[in-house]
Amino acid sequence: MNIQQVLHEYNQGYRDFSEIWLHGADLGQAKLSGIDLSCADLSAADLRGTDLSRANLSRANLTDADLSGADLSGANLSDVNLIGADLTGACLVGANLDRADLRSATLEKADLQGSHLSEVLLGGANLRSVNFRCACIVQSNLEDADLDGTDLSLVDSYESGTAEGTSHCWVSWGAHPVSIQA
Repeated sequence: MNIQQVLHEYNQGYRDFSEIWLHGADLGQAKLSGIDLSCADLSAADLRGTDLSRANLSRANLTDADLSGADLSGANLSDVNLIGADLTGACLVGANLDRADLRSATLEKADLQGSHLSEVLLGGANLRSVNFRCACIVQSNLEDADLDGTDLSLVDSYESGTAEGTSHCWVSWGAHPVSIQA
């Protein structure tokens, strides 16, 4: 299915695009509120300014995707692969980021107010001036993350570290990225 077909079907009321392959797709500025892109491959996709509020992106592969300025408020981003993604200025208010992999991602000036981050990998991420007000950060790895200008005292609850026995390994076989938890 190509981008035009996705947008056409979405505009017709269809919302389930789980497991779709849209590697490198240009969906910048699209209005896709409430869409189901669970287990989808959106690696290297252009999603700048896209409305993905209340979207289901659980287990999606968004490696190196550009989500700068995107609206991800209330989105389900559990178990998502966002390694190297650009979320500069993105709105993630109330988003679920449990077990997300955000290593080396850029979240500068992103709004994560009220979001939930449990067992999240943030090693090497750019978290400059991120709004974590009322966020819940539990057993997440912030090692080597750049927190310049970020006030973690505003976090609702914070517990650092990585949960024992939890690891993420992303494997991609063509159009079928898979997250394996050991």
